[in-house]
Amino acid sequence: MQTELTLLSAFLLGLFGSVHCVGMCGGIVGALTLGLSDTVRQSPWRMLPYLLSYNLGRIASYTVAGAALGWAGGAMIDTLMQGQTRIIGGIVGGLFMVALGLYLAGWWQALTALERAGGALWKHIEPYGRRFMPVRNPHQALLLGALWGWLPCGMVYAALAWSMAAGSGPQGGLLMLAFGLGTLPMLLVLGASARWLRAMVQRPLARHLVGALVIAFGLSTLYMASTHTHGAAATGEAHHHQH
Repeated sequence: MQTELTLLSAFLLGLFGSVHCVGMCGGIVGALTLGLSDTVRQSPWRMLPYLLSYNLGRIASYTVAGAALGWAGGAMIDTLMQGQTRIIGGIVGGLFMVALGLYLAGWWQALTALERAGGALWKHIEPYGRRFMPVRNPHQALLLGALWGWLPCGMVYAALAWSMAAGSGPQGGLLMLAFGLGTLPMLLVLGASARWLRAMVQRPLARHLVGALVIAFGLSTLYMASTHTHGAAATGEAHHHQH
């Protein structure tokens, strides 16, 4: 049950947090779709395979990164704090969700430091993307999307930090897969050039509401982690008294 709730939270984090994608990735999606032939751009159905390929490549990158960080983080937590993986994961995930909510709402911009740090890596990756442009088939779109997944983004970095505390490679990968699928609806709609949606979600009220929702998810995650902490402590005391 705990795993299902974590994956649902990751999906909702991607879904609500994708408001940020409108400003960050909206221009990229627009540039990618404008590079398609006129015949493809005139039909949403002809564009769909390309849009799906971009986004599946992007989500695949998230999943691979989440699995790698989940494996590394799980090994580190098991070494330092044996038996506390789930509790540590809940605390780290909750704290990063609160930070992300503040960031999305525009109330605290600490995650921009992570974006600047990731920009150094992106400078080395971005030139490879030019090899696949202009995009002429969905296969090229998939490869370009896989590179796009490494674009510096505070929202993605917050989710990756959460995956690092997931406890294992498979759990970290699943968490980032759920997060990526949550971002999919917004970016698919953006790819269809829904300008009215872009204008709507960029309003301060929309950003504040989304930020507050993500903060609420973070606080609920912290609460669940604290109940696990107290439960583990109570179990430990019971065993101690029995002996």
